[in-house]
Amino acid sequence: MMNRSAPKDIDEYISAFSPKVQGILKKIRSIIRQAVPEAKEKISYRMAAFTLDGVLLYFAAFKNHIGIFPPVKADESLLKKLARYRGEKGNLKFPLDEPIPYALIQRVVKFKVKEHLKRLTSKRAKKRRGKLNSG
Repeated sequence: MMNRSAPKDIDEYISAFSPKVQGILKKIRSIIRQAVPEAKEKISYRMAAFTLDGVLLYFAAFKNHIGIFPPVKADESLLKKLARYRGEKGNLKFPLDEPIPYALIQRVVKFKVKEHLKRLTSKRAKKRRGKLNSG
């Protein structure tokens, strides 16, 4: 995948990998789509991304793992379950030589959606207050 030109969409991105990896990426895509059907798909930084008034999350296949970005800042229970998958910058790395924990990925996606929507609501409220105070 590294030497190819940037894919134009997520379908093209997924098709560049082996059948095994394609199946994993399709399942992750499906998990995200179910959690937030209104999100838009795009390619950003040569990775698959979902956006909803800004980037919600990225997922990507690498030589030895599947990565999910940006880092998750969750409750203690979820962080404990994610500990073994955390990369050096807090991003998640799911090894390709182990079963992919789809239920855990689903929890991460639901948490990221909730976190993202809360941040958007807060930004919009600040914007409204700013308009009210300046007008």
